[in-house]
Amino acid sequence: MTAHKRGRLTARGVSALKEPKRYGDGGRSGLWFQITKAGNRSWVLRFMLYGRAREMGLGPYPEVTLAEARELALDARRLLRRGIDPIDARKRRKAEDVAGGIVFAEAARRYVADHRAEWRHPKHAAQWVSTLENYAVPVLGALDVGSITPANVVDVLRPLWGEKQETASRLRGRIERVLDWCTTMDYRSGENPARWKANLDHLLPKRSKGRSVRHHPALPWGELPVFMEQLREVGGMGARALEFLIFTAARSGEVRGATWEEIDIDAATWTIPAERMKGGREHRVPLSDAALALLGALTRLEGSPWVFFAPRGGRLYDMTVSAVCRRMNVEAVPHGFRSTFRDWCAETTNYPREVCEQALAHVNADKVEAAYRRSDLFERRRALMQEWAAFCA
Repeated sequence: MTAHKRGRLTARGVSALKEPKRYGDGGRSGLWFQITKAGNRSWVLRFMLYGRAREMGLGPYPEVTLAEARELALDARRLLRRGIDPIDARKRRKAEDVAGGIVFAEAARRYVADHRAEWRHPKHAAQWVSTLENYAVPVLGALDVGSITPANVVDVLRPLWGEKQETASRLRGRIERVLDWCTTMDYRSGENPARWKANLDHLLPKRSKGRSVRHHPALPWGELPVFMEQLREVGGMGARALEFLIFTAARSGEVRGATWEEIDIDAATWTIPAERMKGGREHRVPLSDAALALLGALTRLEGSPWVFFAPRGGRLYDMTVSAVCRRMNVEAVPHGFRSTFRDWCAETTNYPREVCEQALAHVNADKVEAAYRRSDLFERRRALMQEWAAFCA
C-alpha cells in the first residue's frame, strides 16, 4: 500500500509506514512524517527564515493525525508570511499559558509591532496606537483575549457610535484584526466577538447613511489674492511652505516632505515619489514661475535634504504650517486650500474636470476609465498651474 496519493500523504498510508526515514507531504508544504531508527514517529515542519533552514516539531504520531499536522503547518506558514518565527511564537505562547494567557493590551501592542512594516506611512501606525490606547485599552486592556465577549466590544464602541461613527467603525475593525491575530496565535478560539455581520449588527444601530462629510475649512477663492499678498509679508519657513503648498495645490505632508532631489529647476518639475503619495503613485507637479521664484529665494541648509526645514534642520512639523493660518486669523487650514483651488478651477476656467483632478493627484474612482487613461495630462496641467499662480499674485 502506498503512503502517497497524487504526491501527498494519506492517513491510511502513513499508518502502514515502517522504514526509518522522512516522508514528505508533497508540494512545498514543508511537512514531513519521520520515523527514527528507534521506531519513534512524529511530524516535522521544515522552513527557511532569513536565509537559514529551520525545523519545527509538530507532535508525535498518532496523537497528532495527518489532518492536524497539516493544520499546524498551515498556521506556522501564516506566521512566516508575516516574518514571524513560528518556533519563537510557540515558546511565547507556552510561557504565557503558564502565566495565565495574554491580555488585550499586550496583544494589541504585539499586533502593531508585527504589522508596522505593512503601513506605508508612520501616521497609520500612530493612528492604530492612538485609537486602541485611547478607546479600547481602558475597557479591554486587562481582559484575557479568550474571555472577551461581544458585550465587552460594545462597551468600547457605544460612547463613540453616535457622535464619532467613522472613528468607531475604524476602531471596531482594528479590534477585530487584533483578535483575529490572537486566534491565529492560539491565544483564543471561536468566533471573533468584534465581527460586525451577524454579531455586533444586532447590538448596535446601523451607521447612518446620511452622515455628514467633514470638510476642511477653506478660504473662498475670491479672497485668495489678498490673502497671498498678506502671506508674503509673513516671515518664517512655515509661511514659505504654505505659500508653496498653495502654488502647487499639494498636500501638507507632500510639501513638508519635499527634498531638493525631487525638484528639477531646469525642467520646472517637482516629482513626488509613490511612497509619499496618498494614492501610492508617483506624481509630477509642474512648477509655475511663481513657485520657482519662491524656491530660488529659499535658504538651503547644508547637510539637510529638506526644501522646507525645521529650526534644527529636520523635517518641518505639520503644526508649523497650520500655525501660520491661525496667526493670520483666517478660517482655513492648509488642506483647505486644495478646495479653494478646485473651486477656482470650476468657477473661472474651462479646463476639463480630469485636468483639475490630476492637478490634485486624485485617484480616478472609475477603474475602467483609469485603465484607459495613461497620460498624466502634464502639459495641460502646466498651463493650468501657471494661470493659478497668476491669479494668486
